[in-house]
Amino acid sequence: MNSYPPELLAQLAPVMFVGGLEPPQPPGQGKDPFAVLSWRLRESLLHQRKVAIWQPERARKFQVVIADKDVRFPPRKLVPPDDPQYQNSHSPLSPLTPTSPLYPDGLIAPIWIRKHTTLIPSVLVVFMRIYEYPQAERAPLETEEIDQQRETEERRKDNELCAEIAQRKRIAAERGVKLTVVLLASRKMLDEAVLDVRLTYIRRNSGLDPRAALFVLSPVSQSEVGEFVHSLQEALWEPALEYYTNHSKRVRRKRNRHSQAVSAYSLPPLRGEVRPLRTEGWSVRYEYKLACFAEFRGEDEVALRHYQDAYASLLVMFGSTAILPPRTKRWAEAKVLADCINMKICKLYLYNNEHSLALSTHNNHMRKFADFSRGWGIGEETFEFWSWLARQHRAFAELLEQGTRSTLTIPTHFSTSPPAVAAAAAVAQTLDSSQRTILEMEAMRMLGLNPTQALQHPGFYYYMAAKCTERRRERFLSALDAEAKEEPTTTSPGFTNEKKVDHLALVLETGSQLYTRSYELFKAFSPSNTQGHSRLTLWIAYCIAQTYYESGKFDMAVRFFERIAKTYRREKWGSLLQPLLTAWYSCAQQMGDMELSVRLLFEMLGHGIRTQQDDADSTQEDLSAVLKSSVPSITEEPFVIDSSDLEPILVSSTVFWRNDVIVGEAVAFQLSLTARPTVSMASLPFVSLSIHFSSDLPPVTIRHTPAVYEGTPSLQKIDLGYIASPTSEAESEDKEVEGSLRWRPDGRIVFSGSVSSDVPTIIKITKLILTLREGSWQIQVPLFPSATHAGPTYPKWLNKIEPWTFVPIRREHYSTVTVRHRPHKVEVNISHHAPALIGEEFPICVDVKNFDDRDMDIVVDALLQPTEIDEAENFIRIGDDRSTSLVKGASLGVIAPGASTSITLHLASAGAAYDRVIDISVQSRVVAVDDVVSGLTPPGSPTAPSLADRDEALRTLVIPAVEPIRVEQQVLYNRSLRKQPGLADLATYSHEFWDDGDVGEAIVTTSISCTAPSGIVVEAVKVVRENNNQAHVIDSSTEQSEEDFLSEWLSGDEFCDRCRIGLAIGEDYIQGEDIAGPGMYELSWRRILPDGTYGPTATSRFPLPPLRPPVDALVALLHAPPSGKLHVPFLLRLDIRNRHPSRAANIVVHLETDTTDSFVVAGLRSGRIPILLPGAEESLVWKLIPVECGFVKVPHIRVLDRRRDPQDLAAIAGDSRGGEIVRIVDVRWDGRSGAEDGVQSDVVGRRRSVEEQTAQPLILVLP
Repeated sequence: MNSYPPELLAQLAPVMFVGGLEPPQPPGQGKDPFAVLSWRLRESLLHQRKVAIWQPERARKFQVVIADKDVRFPPRKLVPPDDPQYQNSHSPLSPLTPTSPLYPDGLIAPIWIRKHTTLIPSVLVVFMRIYEYPQAERAPLETEEIDQQRETEERRKDNELCAEIAQRKRIAAERGVKLTVVLLASRKMLDEAVLDVRLTYIRRNSGLDPRAALFVLSPVSQSEVGEFVHSLQEALWEPALEYYTNHSKRVRRKRNRHSQAVSAYSLPPLRGEVRPLRTEGWSVRYEYKLACFAEFRGEDEVALRHYQDAYASLLVMFGSTAILPPRTKRWAEAKVLADCINMKICKLYLYNNEHSLALSTHNNHMRKFADFSRGWGIGEETFEFWSWLARQHRAFAELLEQGTRSTLTIPTHFSTSPPAVAAAAAVAQTLDSSQRTILEMEAMRMLGLNPTQALQHPGFYYYMAAKCTERRRERFLSALDAEAKEEPTTTSPGFTNEKKVDHLALVLETGSQLYTRSYELFKAFSPSNTQGHSRLTLWIAYCIAQTYYESGKFDMAVRFFERIAKTYRREKWGSLLQPLLTAWYSCAQQMGDMELSVRLLFEMLGHGIRTQQDDADSTQEDLSAVLKSSVPSITEEPFVIDSSDLEPILVSSTVFWRNDVIVGEAVAFQLSLTARPTVSMASLPFVSLSIHFSSDLPPVTIRHTPAVYEGTPSLQKIDLGYIASPTSEAESEDKEVEGSLRWRPDGRIVFSGSVSSDVPTIIKITKLILTLREGSWQIQVPLFPSATHAGPTYPKWLNKIEPWTFVPIRREHYSTVTVRHRPHKVEVNISHHAPALIGEEFPICVDVKNFDDRDMDIVVDALLQPTEIDEAENFIRIGDDRSTSLVKGASLGVIAPGASTSITLHLASAGAAYDRVIDISVQSRVVAVDDVVSGLTPPGSPTAPSLADRDEALRTLVIPAVEPIRVEQQVLYNRSLRKQPGLADLATYSHEFWDDGDVGEAIVTTSISCTAPSGIVVEAVKVVRENNNQAHVIDSSTEQSEEDFLSEWLSGDEFCDRCRIGLAIGEDYIQGEDIAGPGMYELSWRRILPDGTYGPTATSRFPLPPLRPPVDALVALLHAPPSGKLHVPFLLRLDIRNRHPSRAANIVVHLETDTTDSFVVAGLRSGRIPILLPGAEESLVWKLIPVECGFVKVPHIRVLDRRRDPQDLAAIAGDSRGGEIVRIVDVRWDGRSGAEDGVQSDVVGRRRSVEEQTAQPLILVLP
């Protein structure tokens, strides 16, 4: 932006003049405190706001100008106010003033902006010292006289100060500038009461405004000075805005008067008369002034609107050559003004982050003035046009760069479209051209991104400016060439000045100009994980190198070419690399670097680049000329062309007829070397070609011999013969063959032969070395056939030469051949009796038979595949080797031809029933030849075998595993029938005491069924006791009749066992918790094999279930005999237990008899038993005499608890029986499920019907 006046581009802000401060002097020891204060005030005020182009912040800060205390402002008009012509006179800068630089038809000069930023402020701040009477010692009688003298002197000094302020006030008032006075006083002065009186007197007599016009400041610290400056600006901000508002009102009135005055038609000026400024020009002036004053006030939206109106008026003026004739002074000034207004508009848009509007404004400006330029005769064919366009791009780039250093954020452009839109864009690629065009337009419209409205980072616009500068140079050189040829051309007025411009330096100037700046910004704004941006950076670097080349700085160009070429080679950018190599080679020629020239020429041959576009032999001719006219720096060693990342000069293709052969078997191969079609190498003196193979095959060297026929045929074939591994050191010499090594454009030489190997290996051609010799030059060009190059889809095999017949090879891995040992004739059979049973070691027999004519050493590996179904430990075992995953190296020994052997693999399955997967590897190795060779030949000998003759047979087994036995268990809980000990019984305190009163005992019924398909034979069944302090096994039916279980169990057979477990819970037992089972069932069994024999013994264990016994609170146990005899008395006992842990029970028992009863009863009919404390028990006994035979019911007994739980009162409020019914349990049928079965123990569960709670047991009465 240096090509434009800085006044027209700078950000405008309210201007404050500050006077009365001493010249800048750094503070030091012993300095006057007011001098220090003055220096601090200057530093703080000058650092408030700097003049800059980009300043979007809205802080209330002035642009401070340090002025003289007696500063004078330029007059408003040329004549003084008392002159009679004052009303008709104009400003010194008005186009109506003959002495004005804008007379008669100028628009706006930068001096007008400079006047309002450096000559006329909005506020004037003057710092002055208030007079302080010197302090002196005085006598007591002189007090009144000294005070009178002091007052007189202070009043005199104050009057002088008032006169000075009044004078400054009058001068400032003439221009509408607010005057503010800051009086500097000592700290002692601030404490005096007379200060307020003096300040009031000064303000009134000097005519200062009552608001924000007078301040007092004493010497303070730097931080307090900053606070004072901030408060001063806050106080004067509104008066400053009012000053610029008044200016805007004045300009608006003048604009309205002017529009009314020129409404009538005005006659054009006569010949020789001065042409005044037209209406459009006055409109530009007024709108531009209104925009500037709005910008002074910080009203960006108002300023934007006025700038746009001024720009529109300028377009009207440029549209008529009668208003602004081209190539005149006023035309050039108007163009500069239009460019600056456009920058202002773009900047105001960017302040509001309206990036698209800013970019469209910039583009529209360039497009409109490009159209104007064509009408002015300054079109694309002139250097002036491209100079102006480069200036626009550069100014916009500098604006963006300044913005990014502050608050501007460049937007990121990415697709926010839904997947359907992206899919539509992808479908468009598969359609024909007409349909694709329509669909692409619709897809792009849906994507919602217009590239012309996508704001880029500043580097892009620097790049565009550099490109325009290159076009400018091209047009200038064309004009210069036309001038040299004395062709009739129209020379522009700026042609002489253009000759003084160094265009290349303008493009390349480091640090600030165009390509260099664009390169730096592209690197700064490039994401680290994006390749596309780095390629753009390389492209700009290439443009820099090209410019260096054109400017004659060849060494700098070469540095750039070297760095760029590395990336282009690695990423295979051939289209970009080709022009780079051409320019690079030209630089090497100019520098006289012969070795670099040779390297570049070989690389150009690889890309098929001609040094002269119309001559296919030009590249090889240049190479031959360089070789004949120079010598290498080192003549003792060959000059090697490092072609690891270069395109080869010959396209190679290696084809083996087969991709798999056995040891000692020969396989044919062909190596095809094809020259590039665009360049010729027929004259290059290649002397040899070395072909290097992998493994220990010797290389083959082809020596060049001239062909017997003239010219170079397009297809040649050279036979290499048979190539085999050397058997001794004498045979390890390289093989040499003769043939013609000359290639015409697109010519091909096919090298054919056959290879074999005595050891297993992979044979391929690893490297080709092409040697060229010319004079002192011996150049080696390595070629790598494995590199990928552009070529046919399928390689071809040359079948015949006359006529040419090729066979396409349609397979993968055509460029290598794998040499393997002869497959071993070993048969592997695996037998087993599936399914495997959980808990047993399942035998798997592996049979191996040798059908080969050689002895085989057999080794077996077994791998048990892991699983995530359960965490049980499965394992496999071969002999004594056992592993949960891999058993490796189980040897079967050496098997002679025709012999066989076997080995047994055991699979042990545990956990859940699912399929087990086993991989079995049977490895065979020929021992006869290998052992003998190993014993006779040292390991380092060339004839020692590199690989043993091994083979492998793989088998995968899927073994289903099932449960051999299924167990189902059911638990019932019986209450204890023993007499419960009393509360004071000392036996309860013994460690051996077993308290089963709360839970009794558990009866576990276990059903054991056989699920093995083959059946099992059970050898032992027992209960393994694991008693604990809460449960112990009392007895089990297996202990009395174990022999009943010991038999063969077929699938579906089922057996049952009944186990009694005693339970005891202590005070620390929490109801609902599980009690661990006190043991397990252990079954020893064996599988029944198909031949009737039994397999190995296996053991299955099934733990007793966890116990969760229910706990009673209050219960009545009725003991009744199962039978009785007629007229023979028997006893009926009722035990009432209170097992509640904390609540006592008040029990009432009722025995209800009836005339129809079958018994005569002797005992308590209705009564109350003593209070039952927690844990206590009471028994009641009746004697009954049956009087009727058969199944008869005992008399009806009812037990009530009259002590109610407070929580149960609401639940049983409607119970008229006067108590809670206690359940009576017939001990003959006692059996409860556990708490896990959902037995309720709450109040609702205890309130059952009377019939359920008082059921009458039956007794069989016999005669």
